[in-house]
Amino acid sequence: MGNRLSKIYTRTGDDGSTGLGDGSRVAKDSLRVAAYGTVDELNSTIGMVLAADGVDDAVREVLTQVQHDLFDLGGELCIPGMTMIEDSDIDRLEQVLDSFNEPLPPLKDFILPGGGMAASCCHLARTVCRRAEREVIALARVEEVRPQAQRYLNRLSDLLFVLCRVLARASGHGEVLWQHERRRKPKTS
Repeated sequence: MGNRLSKIYTRTGDDGSTGLGDGSRVAKDSLRVAAYGTVDELNSTIGMVLAADGVDDAVREVLTQVQHDLFDLGGELCIPGMTMIEDSDIDRLEQVLDSFNEPLPPLKDFILPGGGMAASCCHLARTVCRRAEREVIALARVEEVRPQAQRYLNRLSDLLFVLCRVLARASGHGEVLWQHERRRKPKTS
């Protein structure tokens, strides 16, 4: 690990720039900073899921591993040319996703965010994950980004959706289904 921070503020970012992991400086609103910043935000929202009551050990173990992966992904995005996320990480997400999804009933309706605190936090994490994916795609249009970053986030958002369903059911609140019929108006002659 590089230099440890003993002093939290450095004043070097007061001009609107920040240092990347390779020592170069970029604007704080650059696409690269936005991408790894949103990955950091995603990691924080997963921390909220883990802090909620009623998260069973299997979900907790998976999400803790995901937090480590996201820290790695943030490092990969912060250090141009760095390789951290591998195809095996994506394969692992797919296997976990399949194991959690298999016992769930098939979806017949869209699900609204809700279903208890843990599920709601997981829905928030899912939406932040989708934003992180969009920002990585935007970055990849102008700079080199390995495809594993985008694929990992795409698969993670799918996993988070399935975990929302698992957590809503485990909480006893159940899934909140979108009531699309509520907009249908009776036909009048």
